[in-house]
Amino acid sequence: MAENDFENSMAQRLAAGLPGDWPRPSPEALAHSARVLAQVRELIGREGPVDFARYMELVLYGPGLGYYSAGARKFGAAGDFVTAPEVSPLFGACLARQCAEVLAYTGGDILELGAGSGALAASVLAALAELAELGEGPRRYRILERSAELRERQRQRIAALDPALAARVEWLDEPPAEFDGIVLANELLDAQPVSVLRAPDRALAVDWTENGPGWCELAAPGWLRREIAAIEADVGALPAAYVSEVSPRAEALVRTLAHALRRGLLLFIDYGMSRREYYHPQRGGGTLMCHYRHRAHADPFLLPGLQDISAYVDFTRMARAGREAGLEVAGYATQAHFLLGCGLDEVLQSVIERAGLGSRAQIEAARDAKLLTLPGEMGERFKVLGLARGLEEQPRGFGVRDLAPALDVGDGEQ
Repeated sequence: MAENDFENSMAQRLAAGLPGDWPRPSPEALAHSARVLAQVRELIGREGPVDFARYMELVLYGPGLGYYSAGARKFGAAGDFVTAPEVSPLFGACLARQCAEVLAYTGGDILELGAGSGALAASVLAALAELAELGEGPRRYRILERSAELRERQRQRIAALDPALAARVEWLDEPPAEFDGIVLANELLDAQPVSVLRAPDRALAVDWTENGPGWCELAAPGWLRREIAAIEADVGALPAAYVSEVSPRAEALVRTLAHALRRGLLLFIDYGMSRREYYHPQRGGGTLMCHYRHRAHADPFLLPGLQDISAYVDFTRMARAGREAGLEVAGYATQAHFLLGCGLDEVLQSVIERAGLGSRAQIEAARDAKLLTLPGEMGERFKVLGLARGLEEQPRGFGVRDLAPALDVGDGEQ
């Protein structure tokens, strides 16, 4: 089949496979997804069935065509999902207070990983300016962003700030070799490619079928068998046919950042849980999640290149990686408790005082605070992990309730 015929055929199949009540992708978007599928077919044709992490890497980050590399809007009401910084500047204002505390002690910079639309950077910088914590020193707000398209969106967002604030922002292509200050990683670890296991000794890989990419089952390679054994050493034997994920790439990212941190705090905010919760016997279907136009589902092959794919974070694994690299577990909390520890009540009261009781701004701020903290919304599904080096006191965000013992990181846990 000629390449154009293949892409036209796949675009038609993609359109036909969508649930009837979903927004329909434009012909251009369907053609884009078909081109992503052509790359998937070429990869599998060359190498045979591939680890799911290879597929996830290609459809999310493949140059020019991957979900995070191409130009479709991803965040906010017009995108596929909403992150906390997009919900409200209250989120960034609270994080700014944690940043101010760390910066006052380390005299370093802020480094944000995967800054999305730039909403968090803008709100943190604006809040720090109000707190008079930026001062006149050389502190910078550094952004590490893989996507050229997202980097441009961030530049536009930052350009709307006061020029003195915008001048402090710089973009990086690689993590710094050494760093003092605070690292912010909001909804970053969940988007790292994952491999999929099937207990006791199998792997779920991706093969090409008559309908496009699909699941196949293979013998688990040695490294994955060792992963399964390590999980079972912690939680007990997994039930037969139990399916879940492992994320060595997220762990490798944590280790890289930990080795670079000389003094300060790594802050990871994501949906996830401790290892014992993650690999609970009743959670046998895995945690893979896809988002397209605010529709959440579990089919990673539905609209490749047009939808986000993510998996929950095993925070025990991330905490252990930090500990093994010489960091301390500074704290582990729900997003709700962390924001309260950072002064959400004070931030909200300040908004109300400026806007006036009964104003639309006051009503919206109260609604946003609920969305960020209620258990049924973002408050408990999202967790915050802090890994630190050289801090004399526990970061304020973990002062309300610290769940670090639940991580079971080993001897000497904080």
